[in-house]
Amino acid sequence: MIILHIETSTNVCSVALSENGTCIFSKSNTDGMNHAALLSVFIAEALEVLKSIDKKLAAVAVSSGPGSYTGLRIGVSTAKGLCYGFGIPLIAVSTLEVLTAQALKTIKNAENALFCPMIDARRMEVYAAFYNGKGEIKREISADIITSDSYTEILANQQVYFFGNGAEKCKYTITHSNARFIDNLVPLAENMIPFAERAFIENQFVDVAYFEPFYLKEFQTTAPKRPS
Repeated sequence: MIILHIETSTNVCSVALSENGTCIFSKSNTDGMNHAALLSVFIAEALEVLKSIDKKLAAVAVSSGPGSYTGLRIGVSTAKGLCYGFGIPLIAVSTLEVLTAQALKTIKNAENALFCPMIDARRMEVYAAFYNGKGEIKREISADIITSDSYTEILANQQVYFFGNGAEKCKYTITHSNARFIDNLVPLAENMIPFAERAFIENQFVDVAYFEPFYLKEFQTTAPKRPS
């Protein structure tokens, strides 16, 4: 089972290739929104690796957001084209799950803590969810306006690790003693592998024709709620 993984939800352009859960190719660029120029190059390199081992793709996995409209549009349209061309299924993987998986690798012995991936929106708005130390969702994604009172009820009871490109601007606003911040953590395609593998085994595919990712702009037409 070989899956091509594409992550373009933020300013990071990342591609990986996995075989039965093991990463056999990975390439990323964090220099900015260069997805239009770099994604096809990275994929071509991945397909050369595939050709060298004389095997075929079983599926394509793509980040489903929340994230940049431009980045997700490029990633999803490319993934759909590959699925149509190769006649293979499409898998969607949450950007917040990918970020959390990487955070769990970074922070050890934090079973009692919560993990909060944040995707930057605008002003002091973020799109966030909460996961426990096992990577299980504890609060679904929400559009939140960050203030000094944000998440106080949660922080009163346990430590919370904040990370992602939305967390940086929250450092000086969320100052509770139980708030922790993980710097420089970005979504990478190689961290999509376990989620995509599970989805493939469970036949959890999305419709290649009609799938749309979680574009941030969809939620800017309504006022985000203030978190408790």
